[in-house]
Amino acid sequence: MSDTISPLAGKPAPESLLTDLPKLVTAYYTGIPDPSKPEQRVVFGTSGHRGSSFDNSFNETHILAIAQSIFHYRESQKIDGPLFVGIDTHALSVPAFASTLEVLIANGVTVMIAANNEYTPTPAVSLAILHYNQGRKTGLADGIVITPSHNPPKDGGIKYNPPQGGASGPNITGPIAAQANKFIEEGLKGVKRIPYEKAIKKATQYSFLDLYLNELDKVIDFDAIKKSGIKMGVDPLGGAGVHYWPAIADRFKLDLTVVSQTVDETFRFMSVDWDGQIRMEPSSPYAMQRAIQMKDRFDISWSCDTDHDRHGIVTPSVGLLPPNHYLCVMIDYLFRHRTQWSKDAGVGKTVVSSQLIDRVAAGLKRKLYEVPVGFKWFEEGLLTGSLGFVGEESAGASFERLDGSVWTTDKDGLIAGLLSAEITAVTGKDPGVAYKTLTEQYGDPVYARKEAKASLEQRKFLGNLSPDAIKAKEIAGEPITAIMTKAPGDGAPIGGLKVTTADAWFAIRPSGTEEIYKIYAESFKGQDQLDRIVQEAQTLVDGLLK
Repeated sequence: MSDTISPLAGKPAPESLLTDLPKLVTAYYTGIPDPSKPEQRVVFGTSGHRGSSFDNSFNETHILAIAQSIFHYRESQKIDGPLFVGIDTHALSVPAFASTLEVLIANGVTVMIAANNEYTPTPAVSLAILHYNQGRKTGLADGIVITPSHNPPKDGGIKYNPPQGGASGPNITGPIAAQANKFIEEGLKGVKRIPYEKAIKKATQYSFLDLYLNELDKVIDFDAIKKSGIKMGVDPLGGAGVHYWPAIADRFKLDLTVVSQTVDETFRFMSVDWDGQIRMEPSSPYAMQRAIQMKDRFDISWSCDTDHDRHGIVTPSVGLLPPNHYLCVMIDYLFRHRTQWSKDAGVGKTVVSSQLIDRVAAGLKRKLYEVPVGFKWFEEGLLTGSLGFVGEESAGASFERLDGSVWTTDKDGLIAGLLSAEITAVTGKDPGVAYKTLTEQYGDPVYARKEAKASLEQRKFLGNLSPDAIKAKEIAGEPITAIMTKAPGDGAPIGGLKVTTADAWFAIRPSGTEEIYKIYAESFKGQDQLDRIVQEAQTLVDGLLK
């Protein structure tokens, strides 16, 4: 977070912060992006193209061009099975869905949409793709999820999931974005579409919810949860899983209270995030004030972001559990209790996740696989079973089924929440207590993430740093042991730079979806050293951007 915390942070959202939805949707249809302006072009970050119609960065023109480009990509790769489409509860998701459908149906694609116009969590789309493709070598399915994730209410987003079920890598999104921008430059020449009223009649309704419910007990031990009698709470934050939770509670006979089923595209029920914006960020103590109030009502409770691919765990012992803490707890629990998993299955983490994960993995005698930010880097390991658990510091995770086979290749906030209940039921300790036990064994790190505004040019510069940018031999009094611009696990560029010592590290990385850069840092020697590390990293960035 920034050093500057908004005076509104953690407070109920005032009327002045609420998005004017009629103006937002009108701008979606009337705004025309200028392709000569970089900020108005199609750009796929770590998880799709995102923007706002108010800024001419997410308009009908963008979505028509992207949908046509996805069709051409499918054609080039001979992907000719059905395409599963899901949407979240952001205000721009419904109009973007209509635009996407008009183009795909016009191009002869078999499009699978949620029955009864239901919202669809990202992991449910990933599961549907993998389920359909199981045992097939031709006629493979793929998917599109229309979501800007946890971004503010004025934003929209769209991402493409290839037949492997997870988010696309740059080898896929690069050509799609290039073709989309060409369509925009040429006034959408070559983009096919038919009226929505005709397109919707040709789409195929599909129950993502039924599939998810039918498979869920293959990844979570519901018998253990039921036998324990624990009381659980969930706040969907008005997101895509809002109607999944009552169905899950009913199917598996859980004592699970859904504290709110309200869907309001202004998200007026949220408390304001650190920077004065409304953001459905389940790992932010500022945004999660309503959910944190569940702390003393339940034995364990949780929330998910708008597309339900990320989680926030609230425990009686500590309240909102920081994402890195819960990642460590999940890893330790799963590899001790999933007895059918391969002994060779490893742990996947991103380069900006806690180094405590390394120590926990070593204690379990499991290999560690460290990759750049972005869940796409875990896809192959999940599909093959070489990775049992994968997670990232921004509260995204997935793990294998009870039998060690793949569940989803995209993040799944629902199973992360349900696993917190399983952990509490089986161990008799909530995840906050479990984390404290781990720190007594492996050390108790302190972690920080700092954000600051950055232009597109500055983000490009920071994303291409070389190890030569670091002239120092030590940070915060400790000798530097490594300077990385490529991830140790797969050798892929990390889109920034990471510096490590024996007991600390920092990383500099521009955001792929927002106009900011981030400094991540961690120390096993306490807050004073962490503060020094963050200051030295900030000084480095300030010097580089001069």
